[in-house]
Amino acid sequence: MADGGGGVRAGGPTGVGWTLVDARIDRVAPGSAEAGRLLRAYFEEILRRYDGRRPSPDRIEEVLRDNPPEHLDAPHGALLVARLDGVAVGCAGLRLLSGYAAEVHRVYVAPTARGRGIGSRLLDSLESLARGHGVTRLCLTTRQDLVEARRLYARHGFLEVPAFTEDPYVDHWLAKSLT
Repeated sequence: MADGGGGVRAGGPTGVGWTLVDARIDRVAPGSAEAGRLLRAYFEEILRRYDGRRPSPDRIEEVLRDNPPEHLDAPHGALLVARLDGVAVGCAGLRLLSGYAAEVHRVYVAPTARGRGIGSRLLDSLESLARGHGVTRLCLTTRQDLVEARRLYARHGFLEVPAFTEDPYVDHWLAKSLT
C-alpha cells in the first residue's frame, strides 16, 4: 500500500504464524552509504556461512569490489531498502534483463529484524516493481546453506528450474512466472 511518501507501508497479521511489523520500503541509490552498509552486511553473512567463520575485513572488501551494485541502478535495475522506525534493516535488488525477465539479487534482512515478514514485503515490492516494467518472469540463484532464503522463495512461488548460470557458488536456480 502506498504511503504517499514514495515508499510502501505494510502492517498487520499475515495468518502464517507471525505478524508483519510496520515497515517502510523505499527505492535507494545502490551507491548510497545506506545501501553500502546493507550490502556489506549481506556479503559478510554470505561469506561467514560459506566459510564457516567470520570473514576478514579485507575479504569483505574484495567481494564488494568484485560485486559492485551498479547493475541495480536505474534504468537497468533497482535496490529497495526496508526500514523499521527509520532504520534500514533489509534490502533486495532487481536487475532487469533482456526481454521480459528480471533477476532478484541481494535479498537481506538484518538478524535483529528477521521473522517479522520484512523479506516477504521486500519480495512483494520487487514483484510489483518488476510488473511495472513489464516483466513476466523473475529468476534468482541461491545456495544450499541459505535455508531460510530458500523457504522464503518457495513461499513466494519460486520453483526450481534448470541452471541458467555457471557459478560455482550457486546450488539452486529458481524462477517465478508473473503472468
